[in-house]
Amino acid sequence: MTSLPPTLVVGCGLIGTSVALALREHGIDVHLTDRDPEHVAAAVERGAGSPEPVRDPALVVVAVPPGATAAAVREALETFPEAVVTDVASVKGSIVRALDRTGEIDRYVGSHPMAGSERSGPLAASARLFEGRPWVITPVDGASDAAVRLVEEVAVMLGAVPIVMEADAHDRAVALVSHVPQVLSTLAAARLVDAPPAHLALAGQGLRDVTRIAGSDPALWRDIISTNAAEIGQVLGAVRDDLDAMIAALDDRDAVGTVLEAGRAGTRSIPGKHGGDPVELVVVNVQIPDTPGALSRLFAHVGESGVNIEDLRIDHELGRPVGLVEISVAADRADTLVERLADQGWSAYR
Repeated sequence: MTSLPPTLVVGCGLIGTSVALALREHGIDVHLTDRDPEHVAAAVERGAGSPEPVRDPALVVVAVPPGATAAAVREALETFPEAVVTDVASVKGSIVRALDRTGEIDRYVGSHPMAGSERSGPLAASARLFEGRPWVITPVDGASDAAVRLVEEVAVMLGAVPIVMEADAHDRAVALVSHVPQVLSTLAAARLVDAPPAHLALAGQGLRDVTRIAGSDPALWRDIISTNAAEIGQVLGAVRDDLDAMIAALDDRDAVGTVLEAGRAGTRSIPGKHGGDPVELVVVNVQIPDTPGALSRLFAHVGESGVNIEDLRIDHELGRPVGLVEISVAADRADTLVERLADQGWSAYR
């Protein structure tokens, strides 16, 4: 794979530049293009590749917004008649339908790395962005085996886990697990715009968790939502029905409890680490001073306890130089961690 001839990355945003950076780490000769010269310059400055034109790339990675992807893929197929062309757009069905009548469809393999950030642009890119993440591959009917293998090899090279799906199945899946959560996060955050400052002063980590992705690039998400509108609409319709049922049941404790239990059951269906079965977790809370070195000492003592950290987050107490570290561990190991940390002088509790 390291002998792959030059690769062209079309689009130097977060995903395109991250792909380029990761390929460069494997010695691939990467060339970059973007309609915004400043994006190219920033990506080049970061070492993602060369701005010089390339004559015969073996692979073209199209990393432009979903609404522009089909046209960019078509142009790449026509301009580079020997190249395999893939894209990394988060919507696939509309692209496949737009390419149905084009020639050389055997050289096109759609793909979508399930990785990203609420930040955008080449300065937010990272060669590590795809490590351990699913990378969906959506071959069209007639795609050559060699083209599919090449895109799979690239995904693996970048540390991702290839998953083959049909384009329409992919769009239904991402509507549920990515696009609708973005919409719901945005709607929750929008409720805060006119909130009194005294109310916002009560905000804790739960609100930050729910609204974090609402800070994502609005232009990108306008494009994603419009190109996957039908599938997103199906899920949002079901959510609307759930909201109506919840509003009607607010005075009925049993009915509210049923809704809450359904939500809790949904969280249990999310795959655990490394794609395995979900593990029942318990949060161990540890009060920690907001001073240099405190977190490293805590980590050292957790390591000495022999308890594995499954997840971690830090909240900060209002008006005090103190934080609260929430350490998620397997339920059967929580008491051990509390005891070991207490022995080391930490204020820890479940």
